[in-house]
Amino acid sequence: MTPDYAFEAEALARGARHVAGVDEAGRGPLAGPVTAAAVILDPANIPPGLNDSKQLTAKRREALALWLMDHCDWSVAHVDVAQIDALNILRASHVAMCRALAGLRQRPCHVLVDGNMLPRDLDLPAQAVVKGDARCVSIAAASVLAKVTRDRIMVDLAQQHPGYGWEANAGYPTPAHKRALLDLGVTPHHRRSFAPVHNILCKVQLISG
Repeated sequence: MTPDYAFEAEALARGARHVAGVDEAGRGPLAGPVTAAAVILDPANIPPGLNDSKQLTAKRREALALWLMDHCDWSVAHVDVAQIDALNILRASHVAMCRALAGLRQRPCHVLVDGNMLPRDLDLPAQAVVKGDARCVSIAAASVLAKVTRDRIMVDLAQQHPGYGWEANAGYPTPAHKRALLDLGVTPHHRRSFAPVHNILCKVQLISG
């Protein structure tokens, strides 16, 4: 399955002028922000090979991200670890989506949201699209921008906190990352509400108590 412009075309046929796709990256990691991107594509100028970010090589994602930034109305937003822990990851990802949409130059008439749930604070006409990054090209574009931007953040954080492998695992709970948590401890960029991090903090408190 490759994404196409059918969802956008349907909204345009109903009278929408600007249709945005929105997606997030970073719901599963133990560390780092959750990042969302919103993109309004020009239907006459869609790059070939645009697909769900997970289906693309890192090199191809980078090239597409640069193209999208040069040719589209786009916006990226983040929710940090403190807010993730305060809200929960689903709500935090929805906040990031709303922030990304608010950052677009043009106010969308219709929003295509990846997933099965719309953000509760979204004040725009919207449609949830299950597996949207594989079905809807605007959501695919947003998935590329969200992942590339977040991966860059994690590479920067890896330089500040070496040993966790964030430059390669982007904060996801790989065996090496979980071992590093035990060996090196919890950083300020770890999500304390996530079970592997929370459990380590509980053990530390028991030992120190």
